[in-house]
Amino acid sequence: MHCLKGKCHCGNIRIDIELSKAPAEYAPRACDCEFCRKHGASYISDPHGSLRIEVMDSQRLGRYRQGSETAECLICTGCGVLVGVTYRDGERLYATINSRAIDNDIGFGEALSVSPKVLSADEKIRRWKALWFSNVTFVANDA
Repeated sequence: MHCLKGKCHCGNIRIDIELSKAPAEYAPRACDCEFCRKHGASYISDPHGSLRIEVMDSQRLGRYRQGSETAECLICTGCGVLVGVTYRDGERLYATINSRAIDNDIGFGEALSVSPKVLSADEKIRRWKALWFSNVTFVANDA
């Protein structure tokens, strides 16, 4: 496993990632929706890896649903960084992380443009379940 760390700019939202392959084998997915484009987001996920999201102050965790309103964007309201996106199916939480929230230059492959806005909500969910982290831990450590 390849372990990576990241956070929003102010450190309120922190991420610990375990990837099943070397970072160079991942191509971040640059979503072409207006919201993601305006945030400069490109996403990394690994259905065989794991992700831990830790929020230091949940009062500064913004959650935003846009598009089909099926998934939830996680934004730090303290510094404005879009850290990732989650989707909940019953007790299972799926997530993808904005590669730009990961610390250091990891050496991911070239970003690929994707267009989920052309997919139906059901098609999006099937895609998320196939591509996103499914071993996700979410922890809120309120001060």
